Amino acid sequence: MRAAGALRIAVARDVSMRELLDNIMWNALTGAHAKFAAGAGSARRYARGFSPIVGFRDPEHPDLAALAPFCEPNEQFYCDIWSGPAPADCRILREATMIKMLWEGPVPAVDEAPDAIALTVQHAEQAVELAALTNPGPFGLRTVELGEYFGYFEGSRLIAMAGERTTAGTLREVSGICTHPHFQGRGLARRLTSKLIRRQMQRGETPFLHVMTANKTARSLYERMGFRNYRETVVRVIALHSTRYPAPSIDQNRSAPPSSPTASNSSDRRTP
Repeated sequence: MRAAGALRIAVARDVSMRELLDNIMWNALTGAHAKFAAGAGSARRYARGFSPIVGFRDPEHPDLAALAPFCEPNEQFYCDIWSGPAPADCRILREATMIKMLWEGPVPAVDEAPDAIALTVQHAEQAVELAALTNPGPFGLRTVELGEYFGYFEGSRLIAMAGERTTAGTLREVSGICTHPHFQGRGLARRLTSKLIRRQMQRGETPFLHVMTANKTARSLYERMGFRNYRETVVRVIALHSTRYPAPSIDQNRSAPPSSPTASNSSDRRTP
């Protein structure tokens, strides 16, 4: 009886976690990250300065009118899940597909990046520059405030980083995974990712990430590490551009939303 009861609890927790992951942007923006959000009703966005990402209560039928008062004209955003036609006042600037990957491996036995440097707001400009160069996903000056970020430096120059973005319940996203092109092939991003996974699991959290469907190299790396495919969704960059809507790009080779989605063959890159 006790075993059956424990199994029911485990199944209930698993169902709850997956429901949160299905609409992670909305659940993060109305939950743990509400303090970083702007919006009302059934629409939220990360406040200016953070990653340009939006979330909707019903992501298949996004309430763009509720989002409009919190946007600048032609401001661009990453939008997850929505695949329907755009209304007249909204432009779809880019569209691709990405995969949510959920960690199913054991806790990493050791910290593979004990020499990594914790990134703070003092490193924000360098982090944005590295993200702009490598395109790991949407990234802003304040993105490093969303969770733990770690990096490697060559002298005073940031050459690799990985950190945390969305969170809901016990779910914690690994994001911003990237390495400067001149320093790829050393496993720096993989070691930083492993470090974050270990720290998250020691806190009782379940790691997940986003990776562009077309980025087979990164997907293969994450699978070898212990991530498994959970769900594939559409990711768009949209812009609201009329007097009704104030106003978002996608990189096919990123590891998540999702900077913008384009093609890349580097296993050190992630998606939105």
